[in-house]
Amino acid sequence: MKTALNLATLFFLTFFLQSCNLLSAAGVSSQGQPTKEVKNELTSTTANSAVNIDHSQWDKLLKKYVNSQGMVNYKGFKKDEAKLDEYLQMLSEKNPTDDWSVQELLAYYINLYNAATVKLIVENYPVKSIKDIDGAWTKGRVAVGDKMLSLGGIENGILRKMNEPRIHFAINCASISCPKLLDEAYTATKINEQLERATKEFINSNKNDISASNTKVSSIFDWYAKDYKVNGKQDVIGFINKYSNTKINPGATLSYKNYNWELNEQK
Repeated sequence: MKTALNLATLFFLTFFLQSCNLLSAAGVSSQGQPTKEVKNELTSTTANSAVNIDHSQWDKLLKKYVNSQGMVNYKGFKKDEAKLDEYLQMLSEKNPTDDWSVQELLAYYINLYNAATVKLIVENYPVKSIKDIDGAWTKGRVAVGDKMLSLGGIENGILRKMNEPRIHFAINCASISCPKLLDEAYTATKINEQLERATKEFINSNKNDISASNTKVSSIFDWYAKDYKVNGKQDVIGFINKYSNTKINPGATLSYKNYNWELNEQK
């Protein structure tokens, strides 16, 4: 009897683990949301997706309340909170599925993260720092279908699984040291160009002090070091050198700047 029970248990565990592997291969993230990896070079297109999401409402809000430096007019967003809510509601109802292209998924989740972050600040405004908000990245903040996703879940459970390190320069954590909030919505038609521009601009900004041998860079390159690869291998310096106007010696030792979590608010 005990042998039969053990065999049944073993069979169940084998079936369960195989099922998990199948789910992973199909691209289901740890948040239960479908995701896809970027293969080779990302292109900007809407031709290979079952849906094309309209991010124009978010685009209008960004153009109205974010300046060219990425600083945000949160007072203005608060006055227009109903429109922000409408956009988030639209995203909630457009629950991603496996027939979305990687371009549509990237644009969707980047915009979702950024809009949900603005919503979080607006809900708690006035606030000096996002870190003053309890569970800013860990609590469920935004509904997608029948799930409540946290900001950390969107970043770590979905976007980081897509094999596209440039997402770190597109998502904004409402802080001075963050890569700036772009004053336009990300879209599948421009996603590669937008990510390329955001990455190059951040790396060459004053948020990094880059020289050949004495380089101090953003803590983002420390926290997410394993995401930055060249030819499939982790290489933070090699990744930076792809975009930096000043090249770092390959054998140089990086140091990291203190992160300023003060709110990225227009003064």
